[in-house]
Amino acid sequence: MSGIKFLLNGKNITTDVEVDKPLLWVLREEFQLTGTKFGCGIAQCGACTVHLDGKAVRACVIPVSAVAGREVVTIEGSTGTVADAVRIAWRNLDVVQCGYCQPGQIMSATALLEGNNKPTDEDIDGAMSGNLCRCGTYMRIRAAIHQASESLERQS
Repeated sequence: MSGIKFLLNGKNITTDVEVDKPLLWVLREEFQLTGTKFGCGIAQCGACTVHLDGKAVRACVIPVSAVAGREVVTIEGSTGTVADAVRIAWRNLDVVQCGYCQPGQIMSATALLEGNNKPTDEDIDGAMSGNLCRCGTYMRIRAAIHQASESLERQS
């Protein structure tokens, strides 16, 4: 074990865990950030999506040692104009059914809009393709991303 230092939701932290422990379990067990969900454990479902240096990644397959000196943002720490626009659109369009996948969906949507503020359906489908929703709310997710994009455009 060694002290791994990184920025977590805007705070400098150090954790003394095994270096190969998946980031997902460090977030959930060491920091009680349970918004990041366990789904498959093999980076196929997207429930564990977080931002690593601004990019959407799957926390279940990233060893905590890989985030040393980097910035990690979870659903609990996702803030700002884009994150707010996404959350508002999610509520406006009643995207959530069971809700289990939604933190990962929101994190992927936010990363998409931070890099592309006017995504096409194709852009959305590509960015969201790694996020599974057992309830099948894909059409509402796509509509919410478009609504968030339009909201951001009006704000600028």
